[in-house]
Amino acid sequence: MNVKRYLTGLIGFPIVAAILIFGNIYIIDALFAIVALISIHEYFNAISKKYKPIRALGYILAVLIAFIHIIPIDYLMIIAIMFIPLCVVILFLSIIFSSLKIEPKDVYATLFGICYILVFIIFIPVLYGSLNGKFYIWYVFLVAWGTDTFAYIFGRLLGKHKLTQISPKKTLEGSIGGTIGAIVVTLIYTFVVQKYVNLGLSYVYVAIISIILSALSQIGDLAASSIKRTMEIKDYGNLLPGHGGMLDRIDSIIFIAPFAWLLLMLTI
Repeated sequence: MNVKRYLTGLIGFPIVAAILIFGNIYIIDALFAIVALISIHEYFNAISKKYKPIRALGYILAVLIAFIHIIPIDYLMIIAIMFIPLCVVILFLSIIFSSLKIEPKDVYATLFGICYILVFIIFIPVLYGSLNGKFYIWYVFLVAWGTDTFAYIFGRLLGKHKLTQISPKKTLEGSIGGTIGAIVVTLIYTFVVQKYVNLGLSYVYVAIISIILSALSQIGDLAASSIKRTMEIKDYGNLLPGHGGMLDRIDSIIFIAPFAWLLLMLTI
């Protein structure tokens, strides 16, 4: 399993890096529309033992992520404001026209998945398309990957105190080590990038946001694990050998994205 995990990482990281470095907003929009579509599909499959998700709405909304930088900004703002109310109306209409074959609990589970996965994912292309976005976006990935990697290392070497019953293998020492690792990685990244581009970020601020985002990264991982435990599944899928499904791989990343956007936009 570890060999598969490492091989997938070694193959996947250069591909992701190349897209983020050499891509443009339209490529990123399309890429994360695909990621969102796969992820919401995995979520719907995961909850299908207990709920009947309204899949069509989730799939359509995932695809629409590909168009967020094509839609004029004025219309996009209106859509953003009305997004949740429109989803609620559409979902409850599905109950009415299904003659109660779809129940309110199915609507709740569907709406939760849309908010948890699709709304959070949207912030990745939005951040990428902002000023300095090609550089800022790396804070999302570096914090998520740095936290995960160093939490594993510190947990294996020093882990003694269990963090939570949701994920029994995680330890307090691993959690702290993951955050320290994330800070180190992002500070190094900032030092290298600011030799060529003025990001307008102080090292103190980078350390602060790294602590916040690392904590959110770990919450995101545990949030995804809590759903899996409730639904009695090990992984959301088997798309990525050694990692499980797409949602298993991006659970921390999507949890960070909205808050990274907010914290980094405060500096502009």
